[in-house]
Amino acid sequence: MNVLNSPEFSRLQGAMHAAEMRQRVISNNIANVDTPKFKRSEIVFEQLLEQSMGGNQSQVMGRRTNARHIPIGGTTSVPGAKVITDESSVMNNDINNVDIDREMSLLAKNQLNYNFYVQQMNHEVKMMRLGIEGRA
Repeated sequence: MNVLNSPEFSRLQGAMHAAEMRQRVISNNIANVDTPKFKRSEIVFEQLLEQSMGGNQSQVMGRRTNARHIPIGGTTSVPGAKVITDESSVMNNDINNVDIDREMSLLAKNQLNYNFYVQQMNHEVKMMRLGIEGRA
């Protein structure tokens, strides 16, 4: 039995992967702040996760132990993060749309989110270890 295969761990893992990807995309945006005709990109994950979780109105949820089993209830899969490019806005005369102040604040926010996800994962593992070993 894989204990770390629960929907909560999958969501945390997906959020951590999205934060890592967001870090790379924001860093790329910052690196190209002076590149003519560069269009900034961003990561969409939280909205996709919210949509996938909001569509699940079923109270009954079955557990699949084999890929050939028919799923009962909503899906427990976590959507992947997607990179989208902002083609609609322009910040400079060279058609570049990177605002360095905005990107730096997004970078700081992403770092705080990533740190939170790591702390949450550590807490979940610590609680699991406490339940298994029965001591702190």
